[in-house]
Amino acid sequence: MYSVKSDFLNILIERGLFNQSSDLEGLDKKLCTGPQIAYWGTDPTADSLHIGNLASLTMLRWWQKTGNKPIVLVGGATGRIGDPSGRSSERPMMTDEVFAKNLAGIKKSAGKFFNFGTGKSDAIIVNNYDWFKDITYMDFLTKYGRFFSVNEMLKRESVKLRLDREQPLSFLEFNYSLFQAYDFVEIHKNYGAIVQFGGGDQWGNIVSGVDLGKKFGIELFALTTPLITDANGVKFGKSMGNAIWLNEEKLSSYDYYQFWRNVDDRDVEKLLKIFTDLPMDEISKLAKLQGAEINEAKKILAFEATKLCRGEEEAKKAEEEARKAEEARRNEASKTAYFHDQ
Repeated sequence: MYSVKSDFLNILIERGLFNQSSDLEGLDKKLCTGPQIAYWGTDPTADSLHIGNLASLTMLRWWQKTGNKPIVLVGGATGRIGDPSGRSSERPMMTDEVFAKNLAGIKKSAGKFFNFGTGKSDAIIVNNYDWFKDITYMDFLTKYGRFFSVNEMLKRESVKLRLDREQPLSFLEFNYSLFQAYDFVEIHKNYGAIVQFGGGDQWGNIVSGVDLGKKFGIELFALTTPLITDANGVKFGKSMGNAIWLNEEKLSSYDYYQFWRNVDDRDVEKLLKIFTDLPMDEISKLAKLQGAEINEAKKILAFEATKLCRGEEEAKKAEEEARKAEEARRNEASKTAYFHDQ
């Protein structure tokens, strides 16, 4: 593998956040010339981001911490279509009121991880409805549709899975990768972004944007995080059966803390690397803890992860609440044992 020189890519690789890039060496050289602009996009399908978004958010957060500018793209237009990736059925249409509520919730979630403002490396939020609302379908097809091969689109994993399972795939959803590719070109033109981040399952959609950029002489880059799974191979955050929301209105700080506190012992080192800012040498020391001592590392993971999402004050409150609950359980166990012995 190419030996990277930029701080950002070194951090991603060291912490297990790197999956693949369309041109790792080319991106690394760009980063070595000075600060760059990247974006990550999400559709407003709920009024909060969740833990499944956290790896991409963390990647974008390190992007800012190393002096680069992050952009969060909210799909006010593409959210009305729905990305077929990882889905077996079409997403229900939402009203304008629901969209507005979800947009506000996503902005709040993103605000927990980035410094927003007008400075050179300050984050901004943009809405792709702003450029889609004025383009007609005929204009879109004649200017951009001719660059997309249906043969290649049919090879996309999200499309193949639906067809192989004989599950319905609407023409609207089939167009999704075209719209996401167009986003990349527009966000480069309007804001100067040269990189799109995303999870590994977004690779096909992101590369579509890289390829479309080439048609117009624009050099763009794709960069993805790996699929984060637990020690049993289950997609991270799915094992509890409910979404682990980032906004406190949907999940208390105590419950958020407890999610991290109760992860599998085998996952602690990996999660400390990916989801905390702790130095790598400190993580290495915590990873060596064995037996009952691993609980101390899990408490540190829970505190640090909660601090990043909910703030230090909320993390301290959750930690104290957890300590009291643990103490109450011990006292109850002691009482039970005492009466049992009598």
